[in-house]
Amino acid sequence: MKVPKEVTPDGPPGPFEMANVAAAVIDAKGRVIGWTGAAERLLGYRAAEILDRSAATLLARSEDASRAAEVAEECGSRESWVGLVGARHRDGRRLEVGLRVTAMSDTDDRKAWLVSAIDVSKAPTWAVSGEVLEAFLTRSPLGMAMLSPDLRYVWMNDTLERYGGVPREERLGHRMSDSLPGLNTEVLEAKMRQVLETGVPVIDYEYRGWTWADPHQEHAYSTSFFRLDAPDGNPLGVCYMGMDVTDRWRARERLALLSEASACIGGTLNVMRTAQELADFSVPRLADFVTVDLREAVLHGDEPGSGPAGSAFLARRAGQQSIHEGCPESVVTTGDSIDAPESSPYYETMVNGRAVLEPFLDPATAPWIAQDPARAKSIAEFGMHSVMWVPLSARGTVLGVATFIRTEHPQPFEEDDLLLAEELVGRAAVWVENARRYTREHAAALALQRSLLPQGLNGGTAMEVASRYLPADARGGVSGDWFDVIQLSGARVALVVGDVVGHGLNAAATMGRLRTAVQTLADMDLPPDELLAHLDDLVIRLTEEKGGDDEPIATAVLGATCLYAIYDPVTQLCTMARAGHPPPAVVTPGGKVSFPDLPAGPPLGLGSLPFESAEISLPEGSLIALYTDGLIESSDQDIDVGLSRLSDVLAQSGLPLEELCSAVVNNLLTGPQTDDVALLLARPHALGTDRVASWDLPTDPAIVASARKLAVRQLLGWQLDDLAMTTELVVSELVTNAIRHGTGPVRLRMVRHDKLICEVSDASNTSPRMGHARTTDEGGRGLFLVAQMTRRWGTRYTRSGKIIWAEQDLPGRTGDPGGR
Repeated sequence: MKVPKEVTPDGPPGPFEMANVAAAVIDAKGRVIGWTGAAERLLGYRAAEILDRSAATLLARSEDASRAAEVAEECGSRESWVGLVGARHRDGRRLEVGLRVTAMSDTDDRKAWLVSAIDVSKAPTWAVSGEVLEAFLTRSPLGMAMLSPDLRYVWMNDTLERYGGVPREERLGHRMSDSLPGLNTEVLEAKMRQVLETGVPVIDYEYRGWTWADPHQEHAYSTSFFRLDAPDGNPLGVCYMGMDVTDRWRARERLALLSEASACIGGTLNVMRTAQELADFSVPRLADFVTVDLREAVLHGDEPGSGPAGSAFLARRAGQQSIHEGCPESVVTTGDSIDAPESSPYYETMVNGRAVLEPFLDPATAPWIAQDPARAKSIAEFGMHSVMWVPLSARGTVLGVATFIRTEHPQPFEEDDLLLAEELVGRAAVWVENARRYTREHAAALALQRSLLPQGLNGGTAMEVASRYLPADARGGVSGDWFDVIQLSGARVALVVGDVVGHGLNAAATMGRLRTAVQTLADMDLPPDELLAHLDDLVIRLTEEKGGDDEPIATAVLGATCLYAIYDPVTQLCTMARAGHPPPAVVTPGGKVSFPDLPAGPPLGLGSLPFESAEISLPEGSLIALYTDGLIESSDQDIDVGLSRLSDVLAQSGLPLEELCSAVVNNLLTGPQTDDVALLLARPHALGTDRVASWDLPTDPAIVASARKLAVRQLLGWQLDDLAMTTELVVSELVTNAIRHGTGPVRLRMVRHDKLICEVSDASNTSPRMGHARTTDEGGRGLFLVAQMTRRWGTRYTRSGKIIWAEQDLPGRTGDPGGR
């Protein structure tokens, strides 16, 4: 037999051309008529055992027999066949063999087949040899090329040809720079020279650029370079494999952009600022011109759509940015209202909450542009050719619309750009919503605090006062520091300053509770130490009652500090006590500043130690300053340094109080403010002897008439004749009560400052009560008449007894007779 010329291999040797390939010859009847030693080694049969037997004996299973029949039929029409078949070894195990079946004939035209077989499990080179290897390289989804040592193309596969967009014939024999002007070929060739010199491969080198396959779009590629060596070790050239990783690069860029946005947008809780940050960030990263419009209600912190009827979609420009300075493309300025046609995509986005992409903005096919001449002119002038309208939505509600426009960027927006814009705007919407809610809550908290703090301080003629209130939040935040000036009976004035733990709404609410409590206790004319003791009991009860959701309030109450002082302009003495609060600063008429060593007392709510009062003299021309620790203490300043600086400023006590307040704040708060600050300055004014008259009275009912005469005579001396009749009645009733129900000694005192005060003191602690006399009763109407004829009246207790007092407005002054 002879081997047909048609089956003689003309390519590189493959696995079936190896010398040790098992071979057998099968005749037309399927009998084995030829057997080689290699066949015996492969399947275990000796020639004597297999010759003249059916070749089906060599097949592993019945399905392999049917497979062999198909091969035989196919070989009837072809001269050769190559494939895989399951064969049975002599010991019964199955082998996967690769077969080549080749037709043979002799001179009598008798047919036979030469069967060559290899064990594929022991021939790994079979899968990558010859035509298979060529097909693998040529059709690989990775771009592959081989370059000579002088970096000229000698081979490339179909994928790389497609990537470059230049026919293979025009690239072979040429350098990379000749056909790829859109890539940084100098860097790529430098990488290849490095590989040729060192033999060390470069793996996954990423770069970007354009090729003739897509000259208007930048792509990203990942390429690995390695050297090919000859058997003698000399380099044959350099190979590289590359793939288009544009999608991966864009996804990574998108993630990086969103991560960067988180750091650049939403740094403040200001709605307008957040909108402007979105516009600033998006130009030029995503667009050439960006506008951010928000609903009117959102700008005021209200719920969208909560305004008057017909205002649901009213919007204002909250932010805008452009690649051109001053945003000349915009037809409105920041803060102006937006008037968009209802047929426009802008209005559609605002109403429906769905993004709209116009890759190609064509005025001829967009009738809404003609309805807005100003925008039509801007579109034409600046060449706006691609637009995206994206809603700012949070909690299912549209807060506004962000518009992205390209003018000079040549590429239109794509779906990927819209997805990125939606993700970016979606995050910004959360920040806007947070800012809106903060604006609403902050406004409510400020309103609450304004209602809780004194609207105007009034120390009467006995004391001139000025104050400053500075929350740690420089934007007008809410804190728990507080102060007050309370006019007491007998022309006395109470000064109070306190500090609640923490900031915000809870601190403000706690401050309001404590201030109200102090005012109530002050009306009882309690001395400072007793007032703080009652306040301490109140705080303890509040902390015991609170828990769960009210824990922040309980925390704010516990540990609050307070200083309470009472100044008497008649005696010029100031009695004060403190609960863990810094001591006041006292300035003498000569300008000497001191900090009285008052008993510290524990902060409120601890209930561990008693409170003690101290008394100091404040003569005419003195100054007293009450403050919270935020004024003198900070993270970078010791409290002693703060007290020293405060002392230096207060030494200028001759300044008007308002100017002195400003000087204190400006000199002590020179750095970032880390705590709330409350400052209360008071300049007391003494009441001279010409404004005070007093008489000791015996405990004889007959003295009442004399007391009335003494009072009237004093009023005539003060030229207060109009008050004589009322005063006679007040003095008569108060002195009568003291003599009838109290114990001696009895003392009558009259004080004239911004009101006329009548006081009667005795040694009894029994408090009189205003009765309701029947029509047949002869008495019991005295205090009722006093209450009706005076501005207010009351009782205060002293160490030696009590004082019943009544106040009247001076002629020409208005008041509330009988009220408190």
